[in-house]
Amino acid sequence: MTLEKVIADLNKGVFASCYLLYGEEEYLINDSLQKILDLIIPQADRDFGLFFLEGENADIDSLSDLILTPSLLSGRKVVVVRNTTIFHSRDNLADLTSKIRANIDEQPAKAAKFFLTFLKIAGFTLEDLQGAGWKKITDEQWRKVVEDDAGDDRGKWLPRIIDICASLGHSAASGADKADKLAEVFAKGLPAGNCIILTADAVDKRKKIFKIVSDAGVVLYFGPTKGEAAQKELLKQQARKLLESNGKNLTPTAWIALGKKTGFELRRSLAELEKLIFFVGDRSSVDEKDVEEVVGKTREDSIFDLTAALSEKNQLAALAALKALLDQGLHHLMILTMIVREVRLLLQARILVDSGKLPKFSNNMDYGWFSKNIHPQLTGLAATMTMPKDFLINKHPFVIFNSIRNCGRFSYPVLIGYLENLSNIDRAMKSSATAPQLLLENFLIKACAK
Repeated sequence: MTLEKVIADLNKGVFASCYLLYGEEEYLINDSLQKILDLIIPQADRDFGLFFLEGENADIDSLSDLILTPSLLSGRKVVVVRNTTIFHSRDNLADLTSKIRANIDEQPAKAAKFFLTFLKIAGFTLEDLQGAGWKKITDEQWRKVVEDDAGDDRGKWLPRIIDICASLGHSAASGADKADKLAEVFAKGLPAGNCIILTADAVDKRKKIFKIVSDAGVVLYFGPTKGEAAQKELLKQQARKLLESNGKNLTPTAWIALGKKTGFELRRSLAELEKLIFFVGDRSSVDEKDVEEVVGKTREDSIFDLTAALSEKNQLAALAALKALLDQGLHHLMILTMIVREVRLLLQARILVDSGKLPKFSNNMDYGWFSKNIHPQLTGLAATMTMPKDFLINKHPFVIFNSIRNCGRFSYPVLIGYLENLSNIDRAMKSSATAPQLLLENFLIKACAK
């Protein structure tokens, strides 16, 4: 099955009860997921008909109940499980250890997710491995569990990843696999109108649940693009779509500069391109100077990603970005200032939403829908009021979009409390001997608690 065939079937009204999108190309998976959702469930039905779960946190019993419960309304019900691990097996353990090692320095949050999956499949628990517990695993035991990984270097990365997870209060249960129960649900079929969409980075095709999903639903594989020329061509196609949807263009010299900094790697290049689109504001063209100024300064360890992680309540990503910024030498008061700014924008968005003056929307809305339905209302509202220049309504539309979409995770009293906490932190930084990093870490851990 190809994405084009799936899209054609959906346009004809042919829907499957289950879709699996998997592979190494995360950006293409997410892009395809959005295209499928746009055809399966209308925006107006998403408040009560669309549900998102993260795979590493999804409880199989709760998921089974969710997909077997008919929609509250007469429309379609869609459950999306992102980054599911139910298709993993012990054959994926060596691959998981490679991904942990590859991401532990630059993307510790991502490495931690892979590690929690590793624990679940291997049958270890985080609690057993803490302290010197991991040293009790002999070479023979390790090779028996992870057959294709000798584990010679595990003393370098294993204690580090354990500390990353444990310091944030994360845990992983021993790998009691309930995937067979979910497989039975798929085999019996879902209620009419219900649909589940799963995404995964890897699968074991020999697992019972994969065979059932393959027979009963649609499976799409997004493997790595082979060859430099093919990789560049794919990136050009996706970049062109992204630029055109935002009314922008990229100069030839900017394209070359971007490629030098990102290696034309699809996911990273498009992530940087999104930031460039935001950076140039009302200008229609992204040039080489913009690339030199932005790319390399707005990666995972940037203020942009720290504030984004805060607004999304992503604890691991927030702490990783904070550490990277401090390691780069950015002053703690500057970081505090940017966090305060983000909280104020979320608070203003919360007030706007609570005022009832905005059209009804879903937290899963995309930027295009926001531009057509909400931003014109805000522009009209701004014309009737006198507000400070730094008020949310006067910001770039993309900033407004993110603030309104994310403010639903926070109540008005909670955001007011955050501002009071940040004021106390500012006072403590200037008048006490408490380590600034500890003050910021404590705030982020509490603010990102789910």
